[in-house]
Amino acid sequence: MNDELGALKDLLTQSTAVLKPGGRLSVITFHSLEDRLVKNFMKNGSFETVDENPYSFETPPKVFRLITKKPVTAGDAELKDNPRSRSAKLRVAEKI
Repeated sequence: MNDELGALKDLLTQSTAVLKPGGRLSVITFHSLEDRLVKNFMKNGSFETVDENPYSFETPPKVFRLITKKPVTAGDAELKDNPRSRSAKLRVAEKI
């Protein structure tokens, strides 16, 4: 394999340093593993596990504001013209 998931993780991690506040990160994924990585990264701002302790008062600072709450997928016209687009999902987040 060519470590596509590792390269995706590197890209997402570097995006927090490269983007200025107000900059947008847009990622198109084609597989559920990729999509889950991108979704969780945009929500949490990192790949570190979040402490699920309900008594913890520390909340990590938000890095991104989600522009697309749900992923954007191909519409009926696009699917008719390009059947391979059915697995594509676009997610967009803005750096805070």
